[in-house]
Amino acid sequence: MTNLNVDSPLTLTNGQNIKNRLFKAAMSEALASKDHNPNEYHQVLYRKWAEGGSGIVVTGNVMVDRNALGEPGNVVLDSKSNRNNFISWSNAGTVNNTNLWMQLNHPGRQSPKSVSAQPVAPSAVPFDSNLKQFFNPPRELTKREIDRLIEKFGEAAQLAKETGFSGVQIHGAHGYLVSQFLSPITNRRTDEFGGDLTGRMLFLKKIYLEMRRKAGETFPIGLKLNISDFTEGGFNEKESLTVMKKMSDLGIDLIEISGGNYDNPKMFKASSDEEVFFIDYVKEIRHRLDTLIVITGGFRKLSTMEKALNSHYTDMIGLARPLALKPELSNALVSRQTKTIELPRLTTGLPAIDDKIGGLIGISYYEQQMARIAEGKEPEIYRNAWKPIVKTLRVHGLRALTPRRSK
Repeated sequence: MTNLNVDSPLTLTNGQNIKNRLFKAAMSEALASKDHNPNEYHQVLYRKWAEGGSGIVVTGNVMVDRNALGEPGNVVLDSKSNRNNFISWSNAGTVNNTNLWMQLNHPGRQSPKSVSAQPVAPSAVPFDSNLKQFFNPPRELTKREIDRLIEKFGEAAQLAKETGFSGVQIHGAHGYLVSQFLSPITNRRTDEFGGDLTGRMLFLKKIYLEMRRKAGETFPIGLKLNISDFTEGGFNEKESLTVMKKMSDLGIDLIEISGGNYDNPKMFKASSDEEVFFIDYVKEIRHRLDTLIVITGGFRKLSTMEKALNSHYTDMIGLARPLALKPELSNALVSRQTKTIELPRLTTGLPAIDDKIGGLIGISYYEQQMARIAEGKEPEIYRNAWKPIVKTLRVHGLRALTPRRSK
C-alpha cells in the first residue's frame, strides 16, 4: 500500500523531527484558573490530542501580559506563573512523540470590555463597526511600553522552553496586537514602529529576535500571519509576502497562513479550490518562499490533503475544529479509517439570528466540546444552535456575546 503524504515525517531547519504532516492549529480553550494558570483540564485535553496522532499540536493563545487578556479564561505565562502547572501541561501534551508548541499573543485593542477597561494598541484607533459596543477605545502604546512588550514575548518563549514545550508560535493574525502593528489602518504611528511596511513590521521583527536571544537558535519559533486584512487600505497580500520573506531570512521555522480579523473573518470562509482556505494565494507565492508553510482551515477530505502536500502547496495540514469533535482524527487519517470529515452545520432555525451571531455560535459550540473532552467526556455532535447559546449565557452571562476567537 502506498504511504500517505500526511504520514511522512518532516524535519525543521533546526533539525527537529516532526513525525507527520498533521498540524493541530490553535483553538482558545478558555479553561484557565482564576490566576490564569493551566490546570488539570489542559492536561487531559492536550494528552487526548497528543495521543490522537498530530505531529504538531499548538496550544490556544497564551497571553504574555496578565493585564491584557483576549477573553476570560486565558492562560498567561510570565514570571508570576506557576511553572509546575506548565510543566504538567507540557508533559501531557508531548506524549506519543508529539511536538507541543505554545501560541503566544497579546490582544491589543481586541481586549473586550469584560476584561479590559483601557486596552492598548499601536495607535488610538477604536473599532468603527458594530464591534465598538464590545471594546473600549484603545490607548496608544508608549515607546517604553512597546520595548517592554517585546521583552515579555521573549521571556514567555524562554519560559515555554524551560517548562518543556517543543516550540512557540507568534500570533500575528486575526487583528491582535502584532497584526495591528502590521496594518496601516490600526498603526498610524510616526516613530520607528509606524509609517511604511519596514516600520510597521519592526515590532514583529524585534519580538522574533528577542525570542531567539532568550530561547536560543535551535528552539522552534513559528508565526501565524494574515495574508490580508481583506479591508481597503489595510495589510494586503503584497505586504504579507514581504513580511514572510523577511521573517524567512531571519530564520523563522514555520509560517501558518491565515487572514482576516473580527471585522472581516475570512478565516471562516473557503476559497475556490474545493473547501480549502487561502490555497489560491499560496499557489501563487509558494515558489517564492523557502520557509515551511502550513495552511489551516477547510480541509475536509484526505484526498485534498494528499493533493495539497503532493503539489507542495503546503508542508503541513492544519486542522482545528474537527479535532474538537474527534481528537483521535489524525490517527484515523493516517490509518485511512477516515477519509472525509463532516462538521455539523449549527442553526437556530432563524436565518436572521444565524447571520448575526453565527460566528459566536460556532465558537461557543466548539469551546464546549473542548471542555467536555477536558472533563473526560465524549464530544456531543448536534445541529441545534440554541444549546450552545443558552449554555454559554447561563455560564458567562451577557459577556458571552463579546466576540471571541476560535483560532
